[in-house]
Amino acid sequence: MPIDTAAVAALRDEPLDWRFKAAPPGLSGVTAGEFLAGRPALTEFGTPLLTLERRAIEHNLATMAAWTSEAGVSLAPHGKTTMAPALWERQFATGAWGLTLANLPQLRVARAFGVGRLMLAAGLLDPLGTVWVADQLDGDPAFSFLCWADSRRTVEIMDAALREAGAARPVDVCVELGAPGGRTGVRDEEEARAVAAAVRAAPTLRLAGLAGYEGAIGHDASPSSTGAVEAFLKRMAALHGELPYEVDEPVLTAGGSAYFDQVVDVLGGLHGRVVLRSGAYVVHDDGFYRRISPFSRGAGPGPLRSAMHGWARVISRPELGLALLDAGKRDLPFDEDLPVPQAARGLPGTAALRGARVTSLKDQHTFLELDPASELDCGDVVRLGLSHPCTALDKWTLIPVVDDVDAAEPMVVDLVRTFF
Repeated sequence: MPIDTAAVAALRDEPLDWRFKAAPPGLSGVTAGEFLAGRPALTEFGTPLLTLERRAIEHNLATMAAWTSEAGVSLAPHGKTTMAPALWERQFATGAWGLTLANLPQLRVARAFGVGRLMLAAGLLDPLGTVWVADQLDGDPAFSFLCWADSRRTVEIMDAALREAGAARPVDVCVELGAPGGRTGVRDEEEARAVAAAVRAAPTLRLAGLAGYEGAIGHDASPSSTGAVEAFLKRMAALHGELPYEVDEPVLTAGGSAYFDQVVDVLGGLHGRVVLRSGAYVVHDDGFYRRISPFSRGAGPGPLRSAMHGWARVISRPELGLALLDAGKRDLPFDEDLPVPQAARGLPGTAALRGARVTSLKDQHTFLELDPASELDCGDVVRLGLSHPCTALDKWTLIPVVDDVDAAEPMVVDLVRTFF
């Protein structure tokens, strides 16, 4: 297993106390494992709350594993989506080739849990971080690491830091191709070739692949977005055929959680290892990714399932047609879509939420517009569908996992620790 399963299991020995806002009160000194042994129900937790659902996670893991295997590509999911070693462990158990991360603090978390193959979707521009990576490589011959570079200056900085550190093993580097108006990445192929030449000339580095991120080019499934994504991927394919790699199996990596089907269509079958970096699939959502995921648009065996839900209590009914809930921007994601009311716990049918919609989130409150005749009252708990897992899990250091979110009384079967 390319992750330290014992280190992940040891998280169950962590005491539950006031440090975790999801932990019920009165558990001081009780470990996560001891609490779970009592088979707690979700009703034993307070609000606001974020939960994950086991059956949805398992469905998503199996669906993505089967699809990537059939497509003949590898998966190094972006771990920044969850920063949860227990979920990384499940991703590795279902076939993930490696793990992608965005910065040095995230790399340090992964190495603390023994992750053996990491890709940094950035350059190593922090000299202290570069020295730390060199120490990790030199101290563990089995550790595999890959980073990106999108300028000759980036190459110069990495090479200088590695030389000063006396690094024994070269650092593998992907040239990163970008697009005008996008995120990082060289803007044209001429500069990409120059960066590749600089990597080859640096004795502390090794040219090992080509990287790109098509997700910054489109933000929906419209023909204009998918067409722009395809054009970018074709640029990657052409450049890939030109670069003088220094490894037998170069990495060709692209693929967020929105257009990975196009990545396979354009890059699949090219020389080397095609590596997707899709990270949101394991949790999915009821908003942005539900609309844009290839599996929602007909690719693959069927849609993914949202594994995350918010739970918030009505704390005020100050006027007809309005309820205030006790969750806000500090608890729930709001950057892509507002939460969507799905059910009222303990209230029969859907009458309580007839006409309900979230109109605004403040720091600690959700504004819920209601049918004036709704019987939703103070103390009632509302389940919310959420959008964009990348800005959901970061708000919680401890997340209960329920067996079935639709059960009359969901049971908590696990507690997931995050490290943002």
